[in-house]
Amino acid sequence: MANPLDTDAGSELFSSYEAELKLVQADLNQKLEQIPDLSGEARKAAIGQAKRALEEANELLDQMRLEKQNIPTTSRTKVNQRFRNHESDIDVSKRKLQTLSEDRSALFGSRYSDSPNDVQLEQRQQLLSGTERLDRSSQRLKASQALANDTEAVGASTLADLHRQRETIQHTSDVLHESEGYVDRSVKTLRGMARRMATNRIITISIITVLVLLIVAVMISKFR
Repeated sequence: MANPLDTDAGSELFSSYEAELKLVQADLNQKLEQIPDLSGEARKAAIGQAKRALEEANELLDQMRLEKQNIPTTSRTKVNQRFRNHESDIDVSKRKLQTLSEDRSALFGSRYSDSPNDVQLEQRQQLLSGTERLDRSSQRLKASQALANDTEAVGASTLADLHRQRETIQHTSDVLHESEGYVDRSVKTLRGMARRMATNRIITISIITVLVLLIVAVMISKFR
């Protein structure tokens, strides 16, 4: 048999979301009733389950909010009223869950106390102090690691520069060796030319000497 509300509303999908929301809300209310009787880890677990149920209820409300826009205007007044009732109930459950979650004495059981003389409070303070020191040490370690990374980057850059400079020096040395080879060949060529010039000079002097001697001999022979 069809639900009269579905006929009035004109949206089976909205009614489907509404029926599902009622089941989730019943489960949420049951968990909220159980939480005050629990403590410690059991209370934490129950609060976590209640939070998940509350999230599911809010998701269904969002789906209903979208779907009611598709309902004819003539039926939307009743739907809006039903939606506001569900929204109000969920809001009440949300505030109740928040109150239960903030009850630290129930959450931590007999271990929780605000008394300055409480030994466990002192232990918690020592634990918090140790945690803070650990955090500071972690921050210093991170800073040191960052400095080491920066130093490594600078070192790598310096090594790259040195490598490029070494290549430049090696290239310059190769050019110098090549130039030295050219100079050696030039010196040898100049020495060869100097030797040839000296030889040519001696030959020239010898020829001139012979010619002079011949001329002298000819002149002497004519005057006899």
